[in-house]
Amino acid sequence: MQTLHHIQALREQLNAARRAGKTIGLVPTMGNLHAGHIELVNQARLHADIIVATIFVNPLQFGPNEDLDNYPRTLEADQTKLAAAGCDYLFTPSEAEIYPNGRDHQTIVEVIDLSDMHCGSTRPGHFRGVTTVVSKLFGIVQPDSAFFGCKDYQQLLIIRRMVADLCMPIDIHGVNIVRDNEALALSSRNGYLSPAELAVAPTLNQVLRETAQAIQAGQRDYAQLATQALQKLEEVGFKGDFMRIVRRSDLQPANATDTQLVILSAAYLGAARLIDNLELDL
Repeated sequence: MQTLHHIQALREQLNAARRAGKTIGLVPTMGNLHAGHIELVNQARLHADIIVATIFVNPLQFGPNEDLDNYPRTLEADQTKLAAAGCDYLFTPSEAEIYPNGRDHQTIVEVIDLSDMHCGSTRPGHFRGVTTVVSKLFGIVQPDSAFFGCKDYQQLLIIRRMVADLCMPIDIHGVNIVRDNEALALSSRNGYLSPAELAVAPTLNQVLRETAQAIQAGQRDYAQLATQALQKLEEVGFKGDFMRIVRRSDLQPANATDTQLVILSAAYLGAARLIDNLELDL
């Protein structure tokens, strides 16, 4: 695996691959990799000849009081994991390489409506930062396909909308959530959890499953179910951000006649903000 830091050097390598008829798969990350990220690489290898992973802690998607400065940077360990997974190129640009005119003077890409709800309402500007950097990475790498985890369900839908709206010739693949033995969704921020908090954290997925079971049993007061779910989380030490039962197609509130749903959740546990979701068909 080659590690490259500059756009021009990466493009030279990828242009040669394209001339050889190779397809390119992209796995964008912020580093501090875990088994969920490696599953993205594994899935990319099934669909593309050349795999490019990126590690860039994107300042545009962090709010003023969030963990940009403290976000874990573990480049050497990440390189080892990616090489073992069969990644071909790792692109690790500096902030100046991605935002040469400065982050405050960068052209912005924003998916309206979808970016303003749920996580977007509690983290203003977050998804604008995500779509801006992802669109830049798409322009730099020009992949045939790109791979994103389903844990951030809203992000995945937003990126799919951006690609469709801007006519980008890229296949977007959602990769299933990877969980630990207690069903906790793997996350780079799980490292913020204390041992006691780590023991409580799987309750988030447990409450999602209990809520889904109630819906499958016939309950249709979705607002009440969401309120009850947040109360269960707060009883064990979470600080609820939101719990929503929505349509999968547009993330709007579900009604009694909708059949393809997703339960979206976000909650704080100690210093960590955890997200999870669960799809269900009625």
